[in-house]
Amino acid sequence: MNDDQLLRYSRHILLPEIDVEGQQALLDARALIVGAGGLGSPAAMYLAAAGVGTLALADHDTVDLTNLQRQIMHSADMVGLPKVASARATLHRLNPQTRLEPIQARLEGEALEAEVARADVVLDCTDNFATRHAINRACVKHRKPLVSGAAIRFDGQVSVFDLRKPDSGCYHCLFPEGEDLEEVRCAVMGVFAPIVGIVGTLQAAEALKVIIGCGRTLDGRLLLLDGLSMEWRSVTLGRDPGCAVCAGR
Repeated sequence: MNDDQLLRYSRHILLPEIDVEGQQALLDARALIVGAGGLGSPAAMYLAAAGVGTLALADHDTVDLTNLQRQIMHSADMVGLPKVASARATLHRLNPQTRLEPIQARLEGEALEAEVARADVVLDCTDNFATRHAINRACVKHRKPLVSGAAIRFDGQVSVFDLRKPDSGCYHCLFPEGEDLEEVRCAVMGVFAPIVGIVGTLQAAEALKVIIGCGRTLDGRLLLLDGLSMEWRSVTLGRDPGCAVCAGR
């Protein structure tokens, strides 16, 4: 680190759990964020501000007026532009030292696997089960830690699936693909604006801890938020030995 970086990240470096070595790990790290909306906005902004060296940000969508109520990485003058272009401008203003690699596409198939394989940590900031399961399968295959978040109405949830560890479960263990799960989206059900900010920020915090290797992550736990009563609940998760995705890895 140069003198400017030592000063910029000094409040991290002062923390004994991070120190110079932890901050250098962030500067050397590559994070993949899938989704540049309500969850991806605060997640990407905090990872950039904290000094993660490279952010690969994937989203195929454009900025819409209805996004601005909660997707804080985008502004009114960006309406109609690709979300990754809007994100690049915002993140560059926030921290020009962070390298942003925008992926203006629906990340899937071989492209998804290639990006997951290159990443040190993957953040699932999407809003549909099909994409979540595709990301999970790629993370299981390449043994990459996955930070999963979701928010709808006044409810939020966050978990970590540290697939580097042989005893950690995966997203499929929690929500098996093909089960009759209700898929709800904010375009239909609505979402309280700060909820996505809370969840996305927690995803950033967990991703930073994964990279640094400090503290206890949410691996093996599901953190649930009821935003109406502002109450938190933590549920212990176990690995499904019969999981069709991660069993036998």
